[in-house]
Amino acid sequence: MSESTHEPARVFRSALVVTQDAERRVVRADVRVDGGRFSHVGPRAPTEGAEVVDASGYALVPGFINLHTHVAMHPLRGIADDRDLAGFLETLFAVDAHRTEADVEVGARAGVAEMLLGGTTSFLDLYYFEDAVARAVVELGARGFLGWAVLDPEMTTQKGRPLDNAAAFIGRWKGHPTVTPLVAPQGVYVCGEATWLGARALADREGTLLHYHLSETRKEVADHEAKTGRRPADWLGQIGFLGPRQVAAHAVWLTGAEIAGLGRAGVGVAHCMSSNLKLASGGVAPIVELRAASVPVGLGTDSVASNNSLSMFREMHTAGLVQKNHRWDAAALPAPTLLDLATVEAARALGVADELGSIEVGKRADFSLVRLDHPTLQPARPEAIVSHLAYAASDEAVDSVYVDGRPVVEHRRLVRGDWSRIRTDLDHAASTLWSARPT
Repeated sequence: MSESTHEPARVFRSALVVTQDAERRVVRADVRVDGGRFSHVGPRAPTEGAEVVDASGYALVPGFINLHTHVAMHPLRGIADDRDLAGFLETLFAVDAHRTEADVEVGARAGVAEMLLGGTTSFLDLYYFEDAVARAVVELGARGFLGWAVLDPEMTTQKGRPLDNAAAFIGRWKGHPTVTPLVAPQGVYVCGEATWLGARALADREGTLLHYHLSETRKEVADHEAKTGRRPADWLGQIGFLGPRQVAAHAVWLTGAEIAGLGRAGVGVAHCMSSNLKLASGGVAPIVELRAASVPVGLGTDSVASNNSLSMFREMHTAGLVQKNHRWDAAALPAPTLLDLATVEAARALGVADELGSIEVGKRADFSLVRLDHPTLQPARPEAIVSHLAYAASDEAVDSVYVDGRPVVEHRRLVRGDWSRIRTDLDHAASTLWSARPT
C-alpha cells in the first residue's frame, strides 16, 4: 500500500475515538491525519498546516472490513429470494451467463457506494471481470481486495482459461495503492485438484492472498466426501493446498479435526451469518471453536443476491444473536468481539493488521464519523458505544467516511460519485439481467 501525498492534513478535534487498539480504548481525543496515515491519537493534536474538523458530536470508528462479498451482483438483489442454495445458484448461474463487463462495473459501483455509505472502507471480493470492480473501487475511493474467480475450464463461462485470466488480472493491478488483486478458486464443487494447486502456485508466485468458498452446506460436504472419500477442508489439507494468506468463506460444516487443521495452516475465515440463514444452509458456523483454534475470523455479508444487504452493522447484530441463541449463552460473541470481527480481526485474516483495523499512529487512515445524536446510538454514553455499534446502530448513523485520509462520504453524500447516475445505470443493467432469469 503506497502513501497518499496530495491530501491535506486534518485534525479531528475531540472525537469519541473507538480505537480498537490492543487495549480497545474508547477515549475523547484528537486525531490527526497526515499523508494518509494517523499521526496523532490523543489530547491536543498539533494543528499546524492542518484543516481542523470539530468532531465532538461524533464517534470516530475504524472503517469496517467486509471479508466476503460479490459486490458486482448488486443488480441481482431480490432475483432469487426464498430458495435454498441449489435453487439460488441455478438462477444466478443462468443470469451470470448473460453478464457483460460493463454491467459488472455498474453493479460494482452501486455495491461499493452502498458499503461506503455504511462505513465499510475495505472489502474482500470474489467474482470475474474484476478489472471492472477495480475501476469502481478507484472511482469511488474504497479499498478492494479483489479475487478473480477460478474454476475448472469446463465449468466456467469465462473466455479463456480462468487461471490465466487471474494471472493477467494480478499483473495489471499488483502494487496499486487501494486495489489488491488475488486468486479466488470458487469451491470444491467446480474446482478439481489441478485447479486448486494451480491457484496456490499462482498465489505463491505472485505473493497474493487466496479466497474461496468452503463447506457452506451439508450437501457440498456430502457430495465431496462421496467423490473423494474426504470432507472438503480435510481434502484441501491432504492435497497440500491449505496455508497462510488464505481466507475461506462460510466454513459452516466443519469437524473438530478440520478446525484444528485450519488453525495449524494459518487459514482465516469469513463468517457470513445472514447469507447462511437466508439460504437455509442449516447449522451454525463454529466461530467460537475457530477462534479458540487461533483462526482469524472476520464478518462477510456475501452478495446482495443472497443477503440483500451489505450492512456490517446488520451483520454484527445477526452474528452475535445467532451464536448466543445457538449456544444458550448470552455471553457468546459479546459486543467487543463482534466489533473486532468487523475491524481488527478481519484485518488480521487479510494479513494487513499492521495497516488497517484500528485507530493507531502509523496505520492507514480508514475511518468513519458516526453521529452521536442519531436515534440508534442513544444514550450516547462512552461506555455503551461499542454495544451500540454492534447491536443497535444503523447505516444512516454514518455521517462521513475517509479512506487513506481522503473523504469519500461527506454528510451522507458520496464525494467521488453521483448516486443518481449510479442508480440510473443500475436500473438499466437490472432490466436486462432480470429478463434473462429462468421461469
